[in-house]
Amino acid sequence: MPLPCHPFVSAAPLQQGFADGLAAMLEKHSGLGAYILVLANAAYDPKLWAQLSPALSARHAELATALTDTLRNGQALTEPDDDVQVFLKLLAIGFDHLRAMESRHAGPWALLFNPIRALRPPRSSGMKFESLLCPFDTSGFHFNKPFLAKEVFWEGELAGKPARLLYNKFPFARLHGLLVPEPLRQAPQYLTPELHGWAWDVCAQSSVPGLCLGYNSTGAGASVNHLHFQSFVQTTPLPIQDACFSHNGGVKPYPLPCRCFTDAEHAWIHLDELHQRNLPYNLIYSKGGLHLVARVPQDSSTLSPQNRGYGWSEMAGAVTLFSREAFEGLNAAAFEAELASFAP
Repeated sequence: MPLPCHPFVSAAPLQQGFADGLAAMLEKHSGLGAYILVLANAAYDPKLWAQLSPALSARHAELATALTDTLRNGQALTEPDDDVQVFLKLLAIGFDHLRAMESRHAGPWALLFNPIRALRPPRSSGMKFESLLCPFDTSGFHFNKPFLAKEVFWEGELAGKPARLLYNKFPFARLHGLLVPEPLRQAPQYLTPELHGWAWDVCAQSSVPGLCLGYNSTGAGASVNHLHFQSFVQTTPLPIQDACFSHNGGVKPYPLPCRCFTDAEHAWIHLDELHQRNLPYNLIYSKGGLHLVARVPQDSSTLSPQNRGYGWSEMAGAVTLFSREAFEGLNAAAFEAELASFAP
């Protein structure tokens, strides 16, 4: 099913195009990067896993043989170091032990068990925070790198701007993409009134039920310093969007301060205040408006080592866990305490 003028016109072409693109990527590209991306996306969705796991298993065996032969013959590896490290970990796990993502609820909170995402390189999400605004680095990782061309799901005009949508290599949401407005502009990960309004319009104009855009500022889980949003589709509202919470008109307090906006200009006034205070934040744009969480930086001493990488998903109440023990053992009170530690 071909995509219409842009991917967020309707749900069916988006979902089918997403799956078809992954299958085509696996067929056309034999490298480690393409395999890892398709594997991680398939493991997130049981339907995709059922569809793609036979081809993934065969490719896994091919890549294992090629990598082993290269190393045994003393030849140089041509694949990126990040991909080699991830694949070596996958070899240690064994393909037959890989499973699709599992999920459950603890109170209002969404818990996901996804050990493959634990293999993701940290990039700048693990760096010390100094400023919300960091200069764009052409020599660093960004979304204009030629080797990322195969990971582009769609490119064209969206809400009046050129935009590029890439697959997320290690997804943690349904139909998870990386949406880059004006990619050739090479803007750093620093929101402006113009791009805030653009993200607002993308959601407002979409006919895909549950479409959201997540945003991590620098110091709040952003791993790439190239202006981007994370697109995903929620079949049910995120916990932060639940009507039970006080910021949505309910009576239950959220574990840390959260603001809900239904007017883009009013939201920007608050965002601008955070910029002036150099305070990191996470955002969830949806058709209903914007949820905003201001929080301490990712390197704050108030945070435990295991949750310093938390971004928009965790702040919105959906946490990805990498061990079965953590997945089965985490309860609502413990997660609420973790969220409360992010309060500025």
